[in-house]
Amino acid sequence: MNKVLIVDDAAFMRATLKNMLERNGYEVVGEADNGEIAIKKYQALIPDIVTMDITMPKMDGIKSLQAIRAINKNANVVVISAMGKENLVRQAIIHGAKGFILKPIKEDHLIKTLDKVQGK
Repeated sequence: MNKVLIVDDAAFMRATLKNMLERNGYEVVGEADNGEIAIKKYQALIPDIVTMDITMPKMDGIKSLQAIRAINKNANVVVISAMGKENLVRQAIIHGAKGFILKPIKEDHLIKTLDKVQGK
């Protein structure tokens, strides 16, 4: 089972992602509501995939992505962002994100993207 860390400042979005992932055989091993907590949880939990919001308090998703990739250059981070943030999504890809998903999230697209990142 693939272990996932969900990073998003919105509790509703974390719950929505968790439900979608668990319905499709993914194990959500942790959640974080900002980039600083995400880095700590990444180190503690060593997830297979991180879903990363971009716009968050304390530390945004781009900086968190960079820190996680500094810990593990092969980290599988998929950026999830709202429409209109295309420039930030481009920055995330440049910094090593393995994929991106635009909100609102469609469950089938989420699972296809994560499966692809995992080489399924």
